[in-house]
Amino acid sequence: MTETSTQAENNRRLKAKIRRIFIITVLAVLGAAVLAYGLDYAVFRIRAATNRNAYGSVTVNHYTAVLQKNGKTSLTFDPPQPWTCVNALFPHQGSLPCWYLSRHPDQRTNI
Repeated sequence: MTETSTQAENNRRLKAKIRRIFIITVLAVLGAAVLAYGLDYAVFRIRAATNRNAYGSVTVNHYTAVLQKNGKTSLTFDPPQPWTCVNALFPHQGSLPCWYLSRHPDQRTNI
């Protein structure tokens, strides 16, 4: 074997190892995300079934943004009102998490 063929073989092995490590890392991250969502959903369902603080309420300032024909945006502000939220890490049953709404109290709807 020549030196260049040995280097080529080493490069192929290194690429295969890097590819394998990358695939394992991506699968581990995806698995952790699926596990986290599944556990969060299970805890949420248990809280909802046993009436243990599954839902909360956050006062939100809502406004509607309407794009006009001339390119300008018209804003219509609604009075602050309480929004129902879930006490969980991820959104469930169409409601945003309370931790997210408390950090983002201004909600915009684009029309």
